Amino acid sequence: MNAFAVASSAPAISEEAIGKYLTEWHQRPIFIDRLQQLGGEAQGAAALKGFGYGRPVCISYRCDGEPQQLVLRRVRPNGFGRERPSDRVAEVWRDFHNFNHLPGHVQVVDMVALDDNGRLSSLGHATELLLLTQYAPGQPYAEDLYRLLQGEPLRDSDMARAQALARYLADIHRQKHPDNVERPLLWRRRLRDLVGHGEGIMGLCDSYPLPFPSADEPIITQERLLTIETAANGWRWRLKPLSHRLCQVHGDFHPFNVLFGEGTDFTVIDRSRGAWGMAEDDVSCLVINYLFFGLQQNGRFSHPFTDLYHTFWQTYLDNHDDLELFDTIAPWFAWRALVLASPKWYPTISHATRHQLLTFAQNVLAAPTFDYVHVESYWKE
Repeated sequence: MNAFAVASSAPAISEEAIGKYLTEWHQRPIFIDRLQQLGGEAQGAAALKGFGYGRPVCISYRCDGEPQQLVLRRVRPNGFGRERPSDRVAEVWRDFHNFNHLPGHVQVVDMVALDDNGRLSSLGHATELLLLTQYAPGQPYAEDLYRLLQGEPLRDSDMARAQALARYLADIHRQKHPDNVERPLLWRRRLRDLVGHGEGIMGLCDSYPLPFPSADEPIITQERLLTIETAANGWRWRLKPLSHRLCQVHGDFHPFNVLFGEGTDFTVIDRSRGAWGMAEDDVSCLVINYLFFGLQQNGRFSHPFTDLYHTFWQTYLDNHDDLELFDTIAPWFAWRALVLASPKWYPTISHATRHQLLTFAQNVLAAPTFDYVHVESYWKE
């Protein structure tokens, strides 16, 4: 019996799987009398609500001859913050740890995992989820950039590594999302998170101490951050129709998440925010670091970081002819500029560099398209 299936990659849940789970949970045999989808007939009050976050199933069963009832709830995918499996896992985790602390609320009795074979198992004793990965040797790409910042000469290997990173991104970005129904939902979600998420533009703006560094000589003010935040939201509306751009991404492709071994061999770590997103995200995340290190060097964007910057762009475009990216990348650059200008994330950079980064963000957002060739113009007053 297929108790309840949803439009996702997770398997359906069978009566047999429920029976085995409850037998293990009770540590004695149980007998299922009935499985009933609650509200499934859409009668009475249930008919008034045209949309819900899940279809709970009432399980009527006997254990040691005593009749019992439990409700198994599954969060279904939707476009209201439940687009990704991680969203739905987070919702179950939150509910499990909160239901029983509100007077009069139905009690939660377990948190249940569904595996790829359709088996159910208890996670009720879990207090935290941990991730076990392979070990990746190597040095962060940031070490290369820091070496150049200290005045060491540009090497042929530096140029080769910039080319390797560009080819890698061009390759993964060619894979577009295949589902015409799901694609617009995930695209809009990515745009929404870019602006409104705690790790996005609004979250970063909220994290700034204001005014900074002081009320007497403010570089960063509420008005300045509001201008950036408002402009970014305008870009969100402008980009919403462009869901054809949704592609495979890393999601946090900065120099500390790229580990180089010998030569141009590298491994990436800490993929973030889901499998599908915008090429603009990955490209801006890396490219802005060439600007960031260059501005710290002497307040100007010059050799050797200009060499890496232009080499990256030329290689990326040679391998992935995506000229539309320049019409869409602005809010992503603004987001990354807010990260790098943040006193919390980068407390030791100069006030002048912070000002240049935020000026870059404001000017990029104000332009209809990004002119990567004349990038220096974006931090000029």
